[in-house]
Amino acid sequence: MGQPWAAGSAEGSSARLPLVLTALWAAAVGLELAYVLVLGPGPPPLGPLARALQLVLAAFQLLNLLGNVGLFLRSDPSIRGVMLAGRGLGQGWAYCYQCQSQVPPRSGHCSACRICILRRDHHCRLLGRCVGFHNYRPFLCLLLHAAGVLLHVSVLLGPALSALLRAHAPLHTAALLLLPWLMLLTGRVSLAQFALAFVTDTCVAGALLCGAGLLFHGMLLLRGQTTWEWARGQHSYDLGLGHNLQAALGPRWVLVWLWPFLASPLPGDGITFQTTADVGLTAS
Repeated sequence: MGQPWAAGSAEGSSARLPLVLTALWAAAVGLELAYVLVLGPGPPPLGPLARALQLVLAAFQLLNLLGNVGLFLRSDPSIRGVMLAGRGLGQGWAYCYQCQSQVPPRSGHCSACRICILRRDHHCRLLGRCVGFHNYRPFLCLLLHAAGVLLHVSVLLGPALSALLRAHAPLHTAALLLLPWLMLLTGRVSLAQFALAFVTDTCVAGALLCGAGLLFHGMLLLRGQTTWEWARGQHSYDLGLGHNLQAALGPRWVLVWLWPFLASPLPGDGITFQTTADVGLTAS
């Protein structure tokens, strides 16, 4: 009881498949973008300064995206290697029979990761890993820059898709945008036309999904809540806007959105958290 959790190989195998599928989709988006820019109509006509700015923006987005993905996957939010023995005496501690360990408040067991997660928020299906105390910051930044990258790709694919849609009747155009697979299977479009419509559709949908996720988690960030606590209406850890931002993003919370490798250490350890009741007792 209370001993560090030794993870088995099952967690790695369960996380590998969604990560591979996400990587394959990202590769498909990149290949389609390269194909359109090289063989298609290319981007809209731009002057030298505008083209340079677009390249700088693309490099900035891509570096932030890849950097935050790497940090998210490298940061382990679980209780693995965390010494919990003798600390499970406070209110809110529980015992996990799967991990055979005491777990602190705000933690929970993930059936997919097969281990308890410190300050568990949810399990990210696309990357095959839980979002918790140690990787919440790169997850938020990942949502921001993924939405930006997908919107940028959609804009770059826009001229080619627009030319394709103008060449067909309105009904054909609507079907190609809404049901590209059906159009491909019925032989109404070529494989190249299907790929263009499908990749653009998924980029727009992905940008909307990432944007919605960023808005939702931004609300949780400002309230000092996890998804689990929000669903149950718990506000025990809402200590004010400034404290909530620093607790999740560190003291340099304004700048962490701009560069994934900026040092901004979290003030806590993921085990003990100050509550509104504690603040009230201190103030009195």
